[in-house]
Amino acid sequence: MLQHKYRTQTEKYTYVSKQHGGYYRHNFADHAYLYNLYFPPKAVFTHLKENIEDLVLNYPMAQDALAELIGNIINQPSERIVVGNGAAEIIKILSGSLAKKIIVPVPSFNEYVNAAPEGCVVEFPLEFPSFQLNVDKFAAEAIKVGADIAVVVTPNNPTSLLVPKTDLIRLAKKLEKHNCMLIVDESFLDFTDNKEQISLEQNIAEYPNIAILKSMSKAYGICGLRIGYLLTANVEFAEAVRKGIHIWNINGFAEEFLRILPKYNQEFKDSCEKVKTDRDAFYKMLCTIEGMTVFKPDANYVFCRLPDNALSGPEVTKRLFIKYNIYIKDSVGKTQPDADRYIRIASRTNDENNKLIESLIDVMY
Repeated sequence: MLQHKYRTQTEKYTYVSKQHGGYYRHNFADHAYLYNLYFPPKAVFTHLKENIEDLVLNYPMAQDALAELIGNIINQPSERIVVGNGAAEIIKILSGSLAKKIIVPVPSFNEYVNAAPEGCVVEFPLEFPSFQLNVDKFAAEAIKVGADIAVVVTPNNPTSLLVPKTDLIRLAKKLEKHNCMLIVDESFLDFTDNKEQISLEQNIAEYPNIAILKSMSKAYGICGLRIGYLLTANVEFAEAVRKGIHIWNINGFAEEFLRILPKYNQEFKDSCEKVKTDRDAFYKMLCTIEGMTVFKPDANYVFCRLPDNALSGPEVTKRLFIKYNIYIKDSVGKTQPDADRYIRIASRTNDENNKLIESLIDVMY
């Protein structure tokens, strides 16, 4: 049995706060990581268990066949698709080796900046305090600094705010004249309303300088399987990304999951609706906390500014864990003003969300 490196709840907090996963081993309520609690259904796990010998003993398929499996799920030709060991593998290629200069609105998912070599990344501050992206200012800055890759995460992490599709198309057109690829990270888009109208997936052929990036961990609840993909009609760009991926980057369990996923399409849609229902109720409850600024979420998590007279984000986060064994994320470490006043809370079940609200109110002051 794994011997944990802590003896007290305070030591447990210090240990857990330095980890990037494996949370299930430590017995606490995880309102930090952002995934779908209602998918996959039990039948998926039963299938994987029944086929475990073949999945363990045999080599998985390589990139071209994996791209076909994703293509079947999203109704796209395989030559437009690159399959990654999670979106993080593709981000490492985009930021770490392909981009000469990459521009990222901040605050955002830190990996885009972290994966870039020193001097190759420009952080573009979102409008404050609304955290909205002004795409015209963003395009102007991208052109000014000579960026060849621009990134927009929608809904954004940590703000949970959507960037309108019309804005993204306008941005892409502005950048196209300057040979700049627009990476649109749609990892949380399944939790938005009218996803089909908001996603750029089905319009991808019209915009050769757009690539969509998607982590499947979040929407499909499969963090441990590590699957992500890039979709673009720019086959030269797809090939450049593909060159950075090694031959067997996806294991047999992930491959088998992709193979059987189309059978569970209705269960997946239903699970996303359940997530949205829970999140909307959670948002309304958070709005009742006096002095709290709560941003209306488009994803499965909520971004909040703590009341001015409350304790700081890091202190609230620590107290919540030590007293109630509940883990959330503060915004320290994000590039934004007043980072220590903001927290990001993943929505879980209604019961867990109710418990979090009661506990949060207790530790805030």
